[in-house]
Amino acid sequence: MKRNLFVVSLSLIAVFLIFSGSPAFSADAKLLRMATTTSTDDTGLLDYLKPYFVKETGIDIQWIATGTGKALKLGENCDADVLLVHAPDAEKKFVADGFGLDRNVVMYNDFVLIGPASDPAGGKGKGVKECLSAISGKNIKFVSRGDKSGTHQAEQILWKTSGLPVPDKEPWYAQAGQGMLTTIQIAAEQNGYTLTDRGTYIKYEYTMKGNPPLKILVEGDDLLKNIYSVIVVNPAKCPNVKSDLAKAFSDWMSRPSTQNLITGFKLSGKQLFFIYSK
Repeated sequence: MKRNLFVVSLSLIAVFLIFSGSPAFSADAKLLRMATTTSTDDTGLLDYLKPYFVKETGIDIQWIATGTGKALKLGENCDADVLLVHAPDAEKKFVADGFGLDRNVVMYNDFVLIGPASDPAGGKGKGVKECLSAISGKNIKFVSRGDKSGTHQAEQILWKTSGLPVPDKEPWYAQAGQGMLTTIQIAAEQNGYTLTDRGTYIKYEYTMKGNPPLKILVEGDDLLKNIYSVIVVNPAKCPNVKSDLAKAFSDWMSRPSTQNLITGFKLSGKQLFFIYSK
């Protein structure tokens, strides 16, 4: 726990230095600050979209990639203009509490349960509830994000909907307190299971040259949909935020041309994100 708090403290210091300490950041009226989830950064989606956004709008954009819980906190603390996140219940509360405007659902992929090819839980091809029940019942290693990210929140919901207590200090349950790619790597080192978004898994699979030690074992369950939204930080709460630039980004993400870019973004021929039909 102390180590996780230390990591969080360092992360917040880094955010302060990036968003507050840069002269370029404060001087450029056309610079948008975004807080986002690690999956949009780890997969390369944002690096892919940025040149198109800058060219089409004349707005530059910088982002900090962290768990959705921390991204929402950055918005609450007026340290970001716009959010791109994936924890619907937490997002709705953020807007209901007056911290955000215009929650714009823009895309989705899905979560998958991954684990060793030997599959000691016997979960391959089964539903989420069956797999988690086997992991818990057999005390098989499971590595959680443990960082209040969108993926961590989704995992906690899955334990509950499976009729199981949310693990915490069980010896078979580890909390990484890290981003998704690092969590996957820890799970691989411990020959364990974890929950990940499919986009980050495809990136992981790509970095492992198509032969990763952890395989997708449970997928396609209705409980595993992973929705991403853009939220403009409310200027009534944060007078310093550039809500006009944030709204421009939100609108741009919903353009048909941008949607074509998102669906066209692939790794190893695999599509990472899909457009959400409203």
